[in-house]
Amino acid sequence: MEFKIQHTWNDFPVSHEPVVIRFTPENAGIQMEVSAPFFNDPPAPPSEPGKPFNGLWDYEVVEAFFLNDQTEQYLEVELCPHGQYLVLLLSGRRKVCKQELPLVFEVSRTGAKWNGRVLLPWSYFTPGTNKFNAFAIHGSGVDRIYEALYPVPQQEIQKGQKPDFHRLEYFKSFSLKSLMGEDWKQPVSELWASCKQIN
Repeated sequence: MEFKIQHTWNDFPVSHEPVVIRFTPENAGIQMEVSAPFFNDPPAPPSEPGKPFNGLWDYEVVEAFFLNDQTEQYLEVELCPHGQYLVLLLSGRRKVCKQELPLVFEVSRTGAKWNGRVLLPWSYFTPGTNKFNAFAIHGSGVDRIYEALYPVPQQEIQKGQKPDFHRLEYFKSFSLKSLMGEDWKQPVSELWASCKQIN
């Protein structure tokens, strides 16, 4: 399963080779691979690679969101070309219930490209995951660029509107069974069963 981020958040074509996200089924979860241009802007976050970093969305990052649109519970995964990552579980729009969950994140950079690979365990996926969106961010200050797999259509942009990756109504259908097989059943997640809002 492969997705290419070819538009900005407000539905204009990106001006570079698109970010590519691939998903591969594994017994323990889904392997997520990112292949993306490396802008090195902004510079690396002030934390060591291989660790979660809160506030990663302020840096160069690729993000994947997996949503149950009935409960508005969703998994947010952020990966940075410098090796940091962030995993959030949200119960309701922007309502974090668990944060900085651990991952094993492998990243490599060659010239103007970077590649990342991570296994997303089943326990991180909300029960009944059925929608998805993905995003990429780079640049600093007025040159900050926000990109979306499923952008807000240009005709729906309001005057003064800013990019907002939590516009869940623009997420599109996503089937774990199409990846895992029709007979597959999503494992029960103790993490979600104990999810309490922390903001």
